[in-house]
Amino acid sequence: MTFPSDVLDRAEQLLSAHPDFRVLRRLCAVDRFYAEPPQGQMRVGVAIDVETTGLDQESDRIIELAVQRFRFDALGRITQVGTPRVWREDPGMPIDPRITKLTGLTSEDLVGKTIDELAAVDILASADIIIAHNAGFDRPFVDRRLPAIAGKPWACTMAELDWLELGFDGRALSHLVAQCGWFYEGHRAENDILALIYLLAHAAPDGETILAKLMAASEKPSYRINAIDAPFEAKDILKAKTYRWDATLRFWWRIVSEEELEGEQEWLRQDVYAGRASPAIFLQSARERYSGTS
Repeated sequence: MTFPSDVLDRAEQLLSAHPDFRVLRRLCAVDRFYAEPPQGQMRVGVAIDVETTGLDQESDRIIELAVQRFRFDALGRITQVGTPRVWREDPGMPIDPRITKLTGLTSEDLVGKTIDELAAVDILASADIIIAHNAGFDRPFVDRRLPAIAGKPWACTMAELDWLELGFDGRALSHLVAQCGWFYEGHRAENDILALIYLLAHAAPDGETILAKLMAASEKPSYRINAIDAPFEAKDILKAKTYRWDATLRFWWRIVSEEELEGEQEWLRQDVYAGRASPAIFLQSARERYSGTS
């Protein structure tokens, strides 16, 4: 059944005014979020998401890549949104049924498909910043598949922002978007990048956009801590502290801010190494962050 827009608007107003209801709107394609004249220097961002055959960044492959370019001003306001580009790729291996359940993609959907490498590199190379919601997962897959853009600056909305401080609970993209008042069908790359752009355009309680806060966080130095030779029995407490496992080099690692570094080193010395060893620490900028190479 189709309802006139004025009827729907009235229904939304009535439900939103009642404390027992929350109304969510479906995300729809947009070409801008701010019509006001841009402030300061304009920059280019690219929202990116991948679907893969699995979680192993060495052996698994990209099966879907989505990118969408946008322009933003010095205040982090998105003034222009480009057309999404989505490519599927045959990974040369069967698709696990669990991946099909998650993404809706089957082996038959991917037969003979390939990423347009020239077009993808052209879009990504134009970016001042590439943004993913889980860059620690996405970037190694993209750098390996598209080595021509390795070394571009990346930022991560999931890892680099204090969502609790910003008035949110949880960090999953669909949950954050719902708390902003929208919904979408997740686990498809094209839908995820649109949701990410909506989230970046959202105004935080102090009036700054999420994108402005992300750019400020991204421009600060951070440190990658490689907990090399950490004892096996420390794996649970490392995992609880959001350390990730490098299956190839076989150590736990985490990225921390400059403010966190000293406390993290002390925690590792006392609770993980018990004074018998120390981690390897590497200074990182947005160009190295999440690359998995340091």
